[in-house]
Amino acid sequence: MDPESYQRSWNSLCEAVDFTGIFDSEYRQPHSQCMANTRVALRERITQVLDRRDQTNVWLKGLAGVGKSSIAFTISEELKAAERLAATFFFSHKHAQQGAAIIPTIAYQLALAIPHIQDKIVYAIKNDRMLLSPGKSRADQMRELVIKPLQELKDVYWRNTTDSQIVPLVITIDALDECLFSEEAARLVTLLTNALADPDLPIIHVIFTSRPEAHIGAAMPSGVYEIPLTTRDEDTKRDVRFFLRASLNKTRTARPVLFDEPTIPWPSEKEFEELAFKAGGLFVYAAMAINFISAAGHHPQERLDLLLREKSTVGADIDQFYRQIIGTSEDPIAHCRILASIIHLSRPLPLVELQVLFHADKMSLALTLETFSPVILNDGVGDVEIYHASLRDFMIDPLRSKEYHIDDAHAHEHILCRCLDFFLREGSPFQYSYPSTTWATHLAGVCPSSEIQDLLVLLTGRLLQLQASETTDSPLRYFPYRSLSNAIETCSSSKWNRYPLVAQRLRRAHGVMEKNDKEQCDRLLSWSESGFRPSEFWRVSIQLPLRSRSKV
Repeated sequence: MDPESYQRSWNSLCEAVDFTGIFDSEYRQPHSQCMANTRVALRERITQVLDRRDQTNVWLKGLAGVGKSSIAFTISEELKAAERLAATFFFSHKHAQQGAAIIPTIAYQLALAIPHIQDKIVYAIKNDRMLLSPGKSRADQMRELVIKPLQELKDVYWRNTTDSQIVPLVITIDALDECLFSEEAARLVTLLTNALADPDLPIIHVIFTSRPEAHIGAAMPSGVYEIPLTTRDEDTKRDVRFFLRASLNKTRTARPVLFDEPTIPWPSEKEFEELAFKAGGLFVYAAMAINFISAAGHHPQERLDLLLREKSTVGADIDQFYRQIIGTSEDPIAHCRILASIIHLSRPLPLVELQVLFHADKMSLALTLETFSPVILNDGVGDVEIYHASLRDFMIDPLRSKEYHIDDAHAHEHILCRCLDFFLREGSPFQYSYPSTTWATHLAGVCPSSEIQDLLVLLTGRLLQLQASETTDSPLRYFPYRSLSNAIETCSSSKWNRYPLVAQRLRRAHGVMEKNDKEQCDRLLSWSESGFRPSEFWRVSIQLPLRSRSKV
């Protein structure tokens, strides 16, 4: 293969990689990892399994918050240092990850970890230009990008190597349940375990981590080494206590001026035992409790008192912790609505974009981020994200969040209203991409109402205004056209039967934009600017003839 074709094929693979899935990617900062001298026995147990000379799969399973991802990261980091890490894919609700990127991302890492198979992977891409496409069979991708290159590695590179000299490699798949549908997660387990069990391949162990979901367990092969993580394990509780003690000492050392008597232990032994009992064996509880206690602008003792005010009857009660955080808010319902909206965004946004999107809730947004700072990642520069998936679980389950619950439809409605407000408020609605690219997605999640109907009327007027004022080749002319297609599909569904004019109004705007009919835009705008209320503008505008009706 000539160098130009080689580089082109390699570049194609690089472009198909989802770097948010690679365990130590900068996109995943801050990395969740085990504190020094914690989870030692568990990590040694996993390492012993990974040293075996027979292909073994490990399933680390446990509820949200028990530290699965931290263990997976730390093990992967140790394996990388030992040059035994073949590839990783860490799923996360924080990133818009697609199943189609998994095998190419694994292949890319294999090519870097084992340079001897890179040529084989590149040749496979050159011979099949569609190999990296999202619609390509995962089995085909696995065979061409992983299995065949590894077979050649064993045939050529390890031909003269004895079994005792071969060091098994490892692939880590973390949070398998977090981003994939249940069927797709099960398919990925089956695909990887069946393929890597081939005796003609080098020994590659696979570590899976997930919640103890039935569909994932059913997909695991016989002989999988299962390691259940529970909050009742004494080693885990001991490690949580170690983490709490070290973190509290760090808080005191970092802010000595707040403590009058440096010789008096802080916190008291009674307070520490109460906090340790609350955390139980739940690392995420301990981590967020430390965030809460050490929050800037608050005295650590006051925050600790607040946290210990409610007595716990059981340890590791993460729901009580979240309710206590919400209870510090001056307006819990309003702030939970903002929090639910942040959780339901299609992708995380940086602070500046959140402030633009939630312009009408500017003060509420600021107070929400301050109130929930122990459980939200926000450095003012990167994306604003929830600290842990357990907060999402808490907020979307009405049996857990109770009076603080905001259902999915209301969360999507709030985001949709802010997107539409953005269109109507800004001089150019495409200055920021989020409202333009996702408003139709949030529309699909709302319960239809007359208020949404009127907002959509105003939206179509705004889009028509853009079409009337922009030149024919303006990119503004095409982008809303595509998003309107999705909105039309949503509003044509049976859910919107009570509001049939919504789809009609969107179709007419869609048709005008498709044809770039300046005359019809001007007529619609003249009526919209004549003082009619949205509902009156609706009745008048739908009477216009549409020459392109047959095409929409």
